[in-house]
Amino acid sequence: MKEVEIRRLLVANLLCALSIVLTAVVPSFFLEGFTVLGTHLTWLCVCSVCVGTLNVILHLVLRPSQSPKRSSFAQKISRFLKCCIYFFMSCILFHAIIVLYGAPLIESVTETFLFAVLLSTFTALQCLCILGPNIQAWIRVFSKNGAMSIWESSLQITTVCSILGAWFGAFPIPLDWDRPWQVWPISCSLGATFGYMAGLIIAPLWIHWNRKQLTYKSR
Repeated sequence: MKEVEIRRLLVANLLCALSIVLTAVVPSFFLEGFTVLGTHLTWLCVCSVCVGTLNVILHLVLRPSQSPKRSSFAQKISRFLKCCIYFFMSCILFHAIIVLYGAPLIESVTETFLFAVLLSTFTALQCLCILGPNIQAWIRVFSKNGAMSIWESSLQITTVCSILGAWFGAFPIPLDWDRPWQVWPISCSLGATFGYMAGLIIAPLWIHWNRKQLTYKSR
């Protein structure tokens, strides 16, 4: 396994983590009264847009899943439209799953959907960037020993960490602490964000430590 590729992954992941930190600081210079807790819905939008845009740019620059086959302009447009549809469907799916896990069905619809968009940005968007709109490839990557590159291994780790972070973030909500961050969906979205950032840092380190044991074979 090439050390150069691991370094590229580390740099890309650190940039993504840095972008999240900046979304909590930079908007306060342009938006009056902006805070992560006080204007949480605004922060959810800013974070989703910034992280999503950076992921797409890094994918275009680093090309971790570059195919040897050249595609036509029409094929690229078709792929882009499919990715947009898949991303929207993932937002709807996450929204439905979150409601099934106890989120308000009618009340706080906007909050729930923006949280679903954030989760989709941390998970589905990365899958679309690396794997494209290919459900079979998604299933392969998240099956046992299904990763075929360090980028796919990183995708596994960051996706699982994001979902676990969101899940653990729900635990404080029913407690009677009466803290501002217990309002839906602040603790869950912060949990997902911290989980995603942890995954970004853990992934390249874990791959580096286990590089001798990791053998990626073409399938």
